[in-house]
Amino acid sequence: MRELSAILAIAQRDFVKLLRDRARIISDFAFPLLLVGFLGPALQAGFGSAGGLDLQAFVFTGVLAQTVWQSSALGVVSLIADRDEDFSQEIFVSPISRYSIVAGKILGESLVAMPQAGAILGVGLLLGIKLSPAVLLLLVPVIALVAVFGAAFGILILSNIGSQRTANQIFPFIMLPQFFLAGVINPLHNLPWFLEILSRISPMRYAVDLVRNVYYGFEPSAVPAEASTAPANLAVIGVMLVVFVLVGTARFVRSERNR
Repeated sequence: MRELSAILAIAQRDFVKLLRDRARIISDFAFPLLLVGFLGPALQAGFGSAGGLDLQAFVFTGVLAQTVWQSSALGVVSLIADRDEDFSQEIFVSPISRYSIVAGKILGESLVAMPQAGAILGVGLLLGIKLSPAVLLLLVPVIALVAVFGAAFGILILSNIGSQRTANQIFPFIMLPQFFLAGVINPLHNLPWFLEILSRISPMRYAVDLVRNVYYGFEPSAVPAEASTAPANLAVIGVMLVVFVLVGTARFVRSERNR
């Protein structure tokens, strides 16, 4: 119970920090809402239904998954800030497991990403994107899984970074290529062989594809846009999630012990 209380307390701290940071709220919400609200309709108006594909719904599902995954991954950067401010050291001397601290951070940043998902879903409904009750209900656990997956990836990356400045320099280099390799706004069919390899090792790809599995699985009239089946995406996400959590947590804990 003590470990569980510690995990929940750390998660609550991250969520409360979001509510108090108006600048972060505006920045976190503005970009994905602009993509969904303007890019999707613009592509649909400019290109029509290329090959029968609804580009507005395609961009909507891609941005929804990308935003949640990337938000939780980038949010873990605050672990570096806590380390620089010696806040993490105060936590580490408390009688709780270091693994519980990392688990609390993953849970907290996953919760922080959920309001963004809700806002994007709201914009999608306003734009007239077909979202049946079954799709909305199934998207809740899927989006939660995507958020945890992103936070676990963030832990893995941060476990090899020593300062927040380095993290801010490296993360755009890691995230931007995945935006295109994951097929957020571009279909992944018929890629050149070298881009296909890079796409398949891009974790964000499977988060985006899983959300599209849910959407297109309940829209039989829509042209499918997924690159892989739902079981395949779940299997890859499961393996990557376990590896990211185990390796990232172990390396982060070891680095803290050596400070």
